Amino acid sequence: MAVQCDGGGKDELKTQFMTREGVYKLMTLSEYSRPNRVGFNAQANTPVKVSFVTVPDPSGNGDRICFNVGRELYVYMYKGVKKAADLTKPVDKRVYKGTYPTCHDFNQCTVTNEGVSLLVGFSAGQIQLIDPIKKELSKLYNEERLIDKTKVTCLKWVPGSQNQFLVSHSSGQMYVYKEDLPCGNTPPHYQLFKQGEGFAVYTCKTKSTRNPLYRWVIGYGALNEFSFSPCSKYLATVSQDGFLRIFNYDTMDLVGIVRSFFGGLLCVCWSPDGKYVVTGGEDDLVTVWSFQEKRVVARGHGHKSWVSVVAFDAFTYTDSDGLDLCDSEEEVSPLPNDDASESSKTIASGSKTDSGTLVPNSVCARNSLSGSRSLNITSYRFGSVGQDTQLCLWDLTEDVLKQPIGRTRTSMLLNSPSTHLPTLSKCNSVGNAQANCCPKEASLMDGNLGLASLSIGSKSATLEKEKKPDKEHKRNFSLASRNADKNSLNKSNQNKLDDPVKLIGTSICPRRDEVSMLEPLICKKIAHERLTALVFREDCFVIACQEGFVCTWARPGKGILAQHVGSPSSSNPSGGTVV
Repeated sequence: MAVQCDGGGKDELKTQFMTREGVYKLMTLSEYSRPNRVGFNAQANTPVKVSFVTVPDPSGNGDRICFNVGRELYVYMYKGVKKAADLTKPVDKRVYKGTYPTCHDFNQCTVTNEGVSLLVGFSAGQIQLIDPIKKELSKLYNEERLIDKTKVTCLKWVPGSQNQFLVSHSSGQMYVYKEDLPCGNTPPHYQLFKQGEGFAVYTCKTKSTRNPLYRWVIGYGALNEFSFSPCSKYLATVSQDGFLRIFNYDTMDLVGIVRSFFGGLLCVCWSPDGKYVVTGGEDDLVTVWSFQEKRVVARGHGHKSWVSVVAFDAFTYTDSDGLDLCDSEEEVSPLPNDDASESSKTIASGSKTDSGTLVPNSVCARNSLSGSRSLNITSYRFGSVGQDTQLCLWDLTEDVLKQPIGRTRTSMLLNSPSTHLPTLSKCNSVGNAQANCCPKEASLMDGNLGLASLSIGSKSATLEKEKKPDKEHKRNFSLASRNADKNSLNKSNQNKLDDPVKLIGTSICPRRDEVSMLEPLICKKIAHERLTALVFREDCFVIACQEGFVCTWARPGKGILAQHVGSPSSSNPSGGTVV
């Protein structure tokens, strides 16, 4: 598959490109940034992240966007591709002193038209809970940094929960918090709850329940990102030690593991049906791992630097009734009056489903997997952005997914006959994820099952049962010994897992000729600064760069924003909050 990548001068940024389904266009008036539209110049600052939430609104203007720039945090009404952004009227603006926001997440379960719950993580380790609409709610967790003193790298509300959230730090620790519990005035003391290959889980040893509920110690080095599966049962984590680890979140069992060729892994995401996990990082590659087969099925090479974000496009896929997606892309000439070309008009046309969603006549069905009928998906679309300022779109097609398994590709994690590890074969509908996920009888909560332990001495794997005497649960671990715990964990796994050379050729890190190598469908330079966020929406995708600009790219046939609309005023908004 041939692909044309940008190789022009530094200032040659793409504002449109074509794929099989049509022309994607940058909507210049749908750009969100600081109110004065001045780029933020801080090379060593944290990445700009983007979060979305939709509040009930009869007028259809319920979308809200949150993004951080330097020490500032903004929440705006998001008007998408239909209306120009108005930067003079933020829903909320906050300026922090002494620390700066690193990540944020809305609680999708508690949204009302009167308020939303927004978590914000900070560079010094604190977590804040705010309501940008009511502006009355404000809680701080780890305020005195007694739980963890390092930067918050990722935080998310536990899916389906109204009051529990998960927070990871650059220390490699991950904590489970409950909204209404205190964090205490003294450092927490921990006791071992569960242990496995490369990880351990602790609980607080206290007379009264306090935060954190659980403390995970995973690998060594920073825990860069984590992601819940669509059915909420599984958790994928990526760390600076180069490992992707897949856990059963409920039972705290390790069910899958992958190693990068070199360097840390920085980002991770699940396919909308939960069957595949994609990760990227410092080896400049994207890696696709199959949950059902417990193996790497493909790697993709298109970026020239670290891959910072990967994301599946839940609105672009092919089911078993369609054909393979187009393997090539074409350069697009400037289009007059923002009109789509004849080819894109044809591709973008189609019929509407009962829900009103447009289903194009092309084989690339643009329809949300959420709430749709169960599909036998044969081709997936995902995207990636990196520090090379390029956007890559990838098609994961049936010929790659059904490639025969080679001798060296057997899974390093074997399922014990007694554990009956479930697959996600029934987790095809995101909209009905909880009901369609693994059956209760497949639960691993039985304490007699033990943990799967990896043996990396050869390409074959053995399954060992971990002995878990009751006395282990009575051990007391203080915060002062946290690093010692982690060093001990590292030492026990050092000979097995931290040497990538020894792992190359195993299923954890197959050689390049042992898996399919993907080439990007498109690879375009779209910014001057490194790209830090990528979110796919029904009528567009949203990208952020380190300068603090959040840009909207309209899907084929969706770019209807009138280009003559006046530019928003550059005046500073009033009512900002200084924290």
